[in-house]
Amino acid sequence: MYRAVTRQIEVTVEPNFLPERSSDENCQYFWSYTIVITNAGDETVQLCTRHWIITDAIGRTQEVRGEGVVGEQPVLEPGERFEYTSGVPLATSSGFMAGSYQMVTADGEPFEINVPAFSLDSPDARRTLN
Repeated sequence: MYRAVTRQIEVTVEPNFLPERSSDENCQYFWSYTIVITNAGDETVQLCTRHWIITDAIGRTQEVRGEGVVGEQPVLEPGERFEYTSGVPLATSSGFMAGSYQMVTADGEPFEINVPAFSLDSPDARRTLN
């Protein structure tokens, strides 16, 4: 599990390789990832937008920006958590993702929280050290 805390908002990520949706022959590899956002602070916050940087094993990157997550812009009161699962395809058998969420307080103050960088590895991915 991967974890980051920004302004008392904790984000944890658990990636999961999906062999049934992946194909070596077609260079298509797919992962799901489950994210839990926990408001450990004392103010109500809302997730407004997301920003992802997705990098495959040969260094190709793609950026994804959008409203909310999985069609929602959750409001988290102190002590509340929001969990969702999404997915990502790559053309290589490994890679990584990193990102951030744009949040806003109930008073209208915008701020950004980090999503920890997390590794996307298939069981077949071969690791080499340079």
